[in-house]
Amino acid sequence: MKPPLVPPRARLSALSGPIPLTRSQALGASERLAAATSLVSSLEHLANRRHTRPGGLNHWAIAREAYAARSRPLRTVLDLTARPGTTRALHYGRIAASAALLLPGNSRVRGAANLFLGLSGALLYPTHRYGTDGSDQASGLVQTATGLARLSSSSQVRDALLWYVAVQSSLSYAVSGWVKLLGRDWRNGSALGGVMRTRTYGERHAWQLTQRYPRTARTVAHGVLALECLFPVVYLKGGALARPVLASAASFHVANGFVMGLGRFVTSFTAMHPAVAYTSAPRSHPAVAGRDDRLPAVTGALAAAGAVAAGALAVARRLRATDTRGGATVTTRHGNELAHEGVIRPDRTDPVLVHVHGLAATPAHFGWYVRAAREGGDQDWLLYSRAGYGPSRRRARHAYTLGESADDLVDLVAACVPAGRRVVLVGHSLGGEIARRAAPRLGGRLHAVVYLDSSHPAELNRSHQQHETAEHVGAALRTFTVSLRAGLGALLARPEWLENLPAALRRRAMAEYADARLWRAALREWRAAEAEFLGHEGALRPVDAHALVVSAQHTVDRDPEQLLMHREIADAHRAPGRIVRTVVVEGADHDGLLTDPRLAAEAVRHLREFLAETARSVRTAAAPREP
Repeated sequence: MKPPLVPPRARLSALSGPIPLTRSQALGASERLAAATSLVSSLEHLANRRHTRPGGLNHWAIAREAYAARSRPLRTVLDLTARPGTTRALHYGRIAASAALLLPGNSRVRGAANLFLGLSGALLYPTHRYGTDGSDQASGLVQTATGLARLSSSSQVRDALLWYVAVQSSLSYAVSGWVKLLGRDWRNGSALGGVMRTRTYGERHAWQLTQRYPRTARTVAHGVLALECLFPVVYLKGGALARPVLASAASFHVANGFVMGLGRFVTSFTAMHPAVAYTSAPRSHPAVAGRDDRLPAVTGALAAAGAVAAGALAVARRLRATDTRGGATVTTRHGNELAHEGVIRPDRTDPVLVHVHGLAATPAHFGWYVRAAREGGDQDWLLYSRAGYGPSRRRARHAYTLGESADDLVDLVAACVPAGRRVVLVGHSLGGEIARRAAPRLGGRLHAVVYLDSSHPAELNRSHQQHETAEHVGAALRTFTVSLRAGLGALLARPEWLENLPAALRRRAMAEYADARLWRAALREWRAAEAEFLGHEGALRPVDAHALVVSAQHTVDRDPEQLLMHREIADAHRAPGRIVRTVVVEGADHDGLLTDPRLAAEAVRHLREFLAETARSVRTAAAPREP
């Protein structure tokens, strides 16, 4: 006897529709999946204790430097947690609590076990920063929410906490997808092959499959994008798409666990799925009868209020960033309006220091250099913002090139520095390359060029590290630009370098850093620099001026080719009668050369010695010779 045929409509309904879980079932499923994550995590850490010993990735003597600026009580607690005995005790406790939560039961004791796992995980995270990959954070979020829900006797509180987990899950997928969408590799579908060929997350056989079947690889990459970007559709039409969406998400994590070695991702992120299933079911379903759905409305109201506050903050920052503060502007040959400030005394004849900031940087980066000039009283100086940065405006209608910024710099010198006085161009990073290009156009007005960890036009071709990170630089600049234009500047954390600047400059520097205009200008400059650097051939053009080339130790240690290129910059200045000096500032990184007060003082000392030496050479050359 043949089995009865199942109508197509019935088969389709089995694959779609809501997943009706009760409140108790959602809590139980979430806490057990999260407990499985914690159990595996602690077992892995105990089995790999070598990583916390001297020379290991998580050796606390090195890792604690990331928290050196935090409060003393926090550092004391972290130092205590990082002790081997304390760490072992916490992991043994986590293993016991996780194992207990895997057993059946609904008592409030389970809430205490969940809270212990969530809090201990947060406490251990600073000591195990390498190796978590987000899975422990996701499970900790679930455990904290389910722990509070277990300890509460109010069904409204439990529903609010389940809604919290569900909203976090939807945001984690959606934000991840939309950020990926900014990357060119994800949009053209080549990202999957790129990930599979990496040493950290790649897998050789999977990478070979992406090369053998590129169309399928592109389809999979676009499928991942669609799944993440559209994950919130799980709430449409009473959860009609809950089954296929959650099944696809779970399959995605299983594939990641198998191919990329992210095993804990399977249980940590699927631990949020029961909350999504519970909250996406229609309220008319008996399983979720009486569910309290006020949290989404409250969250929406708070988000709207936050958006208004963020908009007001963005406007205030834009006004502060574009305020010339009594300074002047210069209109260049390209129509660009450059805001500038400085001290140029008419009774002086020595060279004026003209500072040229780097990519996605501000004139405030030279704060310690300007303070040294002011306190010494022996140097005139000029600061300006390139077109598009801060108060400066880019009015040019043609496509941008680095030559445009070099022309702007030449016009700025002509307008601001009195005739007869020479200049010293002080350029950091990309600003060094712009100064090098502007130098020949200044002719006799140029006294010297000071390169502070400068870019080199051949760096993308000669430096493997620079070439590999080029795409990430562009993606990061696009992400910042889009995020800030969307009004997310209020969420932007204050960068560490900003706290090292002179206190009087920090507020304005943060306003410029959080302004989308800076990042849009930086993205424009990066695209031009990337194209011009990749097309660079041959030797550098000679520059008829003295030169000081300052390298940051971290830059040249990490990439020795950079040191060779910095020497080439110096060699382009070598000629009879020219003073050319090179120096490496020990302990300095690329930005710290400017923003760290101790390292900036060291660089300023080299700058002063260099200028004194060039001044002596000028006096010697001008002195009459005895018969």
